[in-house]
Amino acid sequence: MNATTIPATRLARVELRKMFSTRSGFWLLVSIGLLTPIAAGSVVVLAPDSDVTYESFTRASGFPMSLILPIIAILAVTSEWSQRSGLTTFTLVPSRGRVIGAKAAATLVVGLGSVALAFVVGALGNVIGSALAGVDIVWDISVTMALQMVLFNLIGMAIGFTLGVVLRSSAAAIVGYFVVSLVLPGVLLLLAQLRPWFEELQPWVDWNETQVALLEGAMDSAREWAMLGSTTLIWIVVPLVVGLLSLRRSEVT
Repeated sequence: MNATTIPATRLARVELRKMFSTRSGFWLLVSIGLLTPIAAGSVVVLAPDSDVTYESFTRASGFPMSLILPIIAILAVTSEWSQRSGLTTFTLVPSRGRVIGAKAAATLVVGLGSVALAFVVGALGNVIGSALAGVDIVWDISVTMALQMVLFNLIGMAIGFTLGVVLRSSAAAIVGYFVVSLVLPGVLLLLAQLRPWFEELQPWVDWNETQVALLEGAMDSAREWAMLGSTTLIWIVVPLVVGLLSLRRSEVT
């Protein structure tokens, strides 16, 4: 079969299998499976009875994922360069755009599967935790909030994926992700406090602020969605396009 006729679904399945077969990817996925129920269980131990709700359990379950999923997305891309597997991959499938597209599809599948796990563990934790705490079961996540929480995790993975495409180095991309997610928001907040002209601009460039609104299910106005679109354009769309153009000419050594 010619490389150009290999179905996109087959490429995506191959990339999905590669995400599980590498040691780093495998253990990151295992850590999600282990940490998710532990995080949910912490609600029973640490939270007051008033916080024993579906939302609390689901947020706790999703916390490890919000940290690990972007790293999985990074490694899905950078492994071709860090492990030199790209020498084989791009020989078998010369179209790098198709390979990256398959990696993006596999990343999306892992992201959706992991978020679904968080909702399931949250539901089980809510039932069991409510019984242990002796309180009524509270189902307080609406469909709208659930969709926003899913989008929160997918955007986090998209940031990691973009950094992987742009930097093509596992260490650099992982460090870059933590700088963007942990350091940059503080810098932008400080700049907004010191420079009044930047105060109105900050929400339009600070992707972390729009992520917080998504996680809380608080995207209630067109302005907030416009801010999300702005930060997505700045931190995902533009860098990804630049990275893809550069990737087409880069060599795997």
